[in-house]
Amino acid sequence: MEQIHKTLRDSSVARWSALMLLALTMFFAYMFIDVLAPLSTALETSLKWTPDTFGAVAGSEYFLNVFAFFLIFAGIILDRIGVRRAAIVSGLLMVVGASIKLYAISDAFNSGAWGYGFFASFLPDFPASAKLACIGFAIFGCGVEMAGISVSKGIVKWFSGKEMALAMGLEMAVARLGVFAVFRLSPFLQELGGIPLSVGVGTLLLLIGLLSFSVYFFLDKKLDAQTAALKKEGDSSVEEEFKVSDLKTIFTSKTFLVVAGLCVLFYSAIFPFQKFATGMLESRLGMDTADASALFSFFPIGAMILTPLLGWFIDNKGKAATMLILGSLLVIVCHLIFALTPATDFSFGVALAAIIVLGVSFSLVPASLWPSVPKLVDNKVLGSAYAVIFWIQNIGLLLTPILIGWALKSSNPGVTEQILAGANVKYDYTVPMLIFAAFGAVALALAFYLKALDKKKAYGLEEPNIKKR
Repeated sequence: MEQIHKTLRDSSVARWSALMLLALTMFFAYMFIDVLAPLSTALETSLKWTPDTFGAVAGSEYFLNVFAFFLIFAGIILDRIGVRRAAIVSGLLMVVGASIKLYAISDAFNSGAWGYGFFASFLPDFPASAKLACIGFAIFGCGVEMAGISVSKGIVKWFSGKEMALAMGLEMAVARLGVFAVFRLSPFLQELGGIPLSVGVGTLLLLIGLLSFSVYFFLDKKLDAQTAALKKEGDSSVEEEFKVSDLKTIFTSKTFLVVAGLCVLFYSAIFPFQKFATGMLESRLGMDTADASALFSFFPIGAMILTPLLGWFIDNKGKAATMLILGSLLVIVCHLIFALTPATDFSFGVALAAIIVLGVSFSLVPASLWPSVPKLVDNKVLGSAYAVIFWIQNIGLLLTPILIGWALKSSNPGVTEQILAGANVKYDYTVPMLIFAAFGAVALALAFYLKALDKKKAYGLEEPNIKKR
C-alpha cells in the first residue's frame, strides 16, 4: 500500500512547526524595522535628526535592495540554493546590519568613538549617527527582504495544495504582532535606558531569530531528502530544477507586473506611514510620544486577527481579486480622514477609527496578494518572482519616506528650526497624508484592472486554493 505520509509536508505537525519557526524570526524582524518609528521626536531632540534625516534613515533600509539589485540576486540565489540556506544567509545579514545601527546611535559612537570623526567630516547637515545608521539599516534591509521571500517560498513549499493562504495569513499575523509589540515596547525601553536600549533589545531578538532559522534548517533538510527520494522514484509532482533563462516568464507577464505595481503602491501607503504615524498623532492630538505610540499600536491588531481568517476564506471560498479592491479603497479612506478632518472634529475616537480601518485594509491586501502569486508563475521561479515584487516594492519604500520627510519639512516652513531651538511647536501633516491617499487611489485602479485581467485570462485569482475532490 502507498504510504499515507510521503514527506514531512504531509504531516500537519511538521508543516505547522516549520511555519512557527519561520514566523518567529519575521516577528523579531518586523520589530526591528520599526524600532525607531515611535521615537522620531526623541531622535530630533537628542541626535538632531530632522524629519528629512529621519526619512532618509527609514528609506535606507531599501537602498542596496534597489540600487545594487540585491533583491533580484537574492531571488535567484534562493531558487538556486533553496529556502533553508537562504534563510540562514538572511538571518546573518539582519544581525550584522542591526549591530551597525546599534553602534551608530550609541552614546559611545556619538561621543567620538571609532569612526565618528570620519562620518562627521562630510555632509555636515546630515548627522554622523544618521550616516552610519543608514549603512547598518541598508545591510539589515538586505537580510529582512531576503528573509521575506525565503519565508514566502518556504510556506508555498510546505503548504502548496493545502492551507497555503491560511499559513501565509498566520505568518503575517505574527509579523504584525511584532509591529504592535515594538510600538508598545520601544518607548518604554527608551524611557528606561535611552534610544540605544530600544535598538539593543531589538538586535538581541534578531539573534534569537537566527537561531530559529537554524532549527528550521534541519527540518527543511529532511524534507528535501524525502523529496529527492521521490524524484528517484519518478514522482511527477517533483518540480524541475531552476534555470536563469526561466526568468523571462516573469518579466513577460502583464498580470504579474500589475500585481507588482499594486503591491508597491499599497505598501508605500502603509509601511512609510508607520514611520511618521506617531509624530502625526502627537501633532494632531497633542499627545506625548508614549501615548501616541500606544494608540497607533492598535493598527496591527486588526491585521493580526483578520489576516488568518481571510486566508482561510481565500483557501476555501476564493475572491482574492475582490479583496484587493476593497483593501485599496479602505487605505484611501483612512489617509483622507487623517488629512482632511478639521482639528475641531479630530478626536481620539476618530483617530482610533481610522487606525482600525487601516488595519482592516492591511489584512485584506496581503492576505489576498501573496497567495495569488503562485497562480501566476511556475513554482521553480517562485523565489525570483517574489524577489521581483519585493524589489519593485522596495523602490517605493526607499523613496516614499524621503518624499514624505521632504514634504513634511517643506509644507511647514520654519517649524524645524523652531523645534531644534527648543520651541514647543508641531508639524502639520496634511500634505504627507494626501500623498499617502494618492498612492491608495492608484492602487485601487490597478486592483480593478487586475480583476478584469483575471476574468479574461482565468488565472483563478477568484477561485479557492483548496480544490474539492
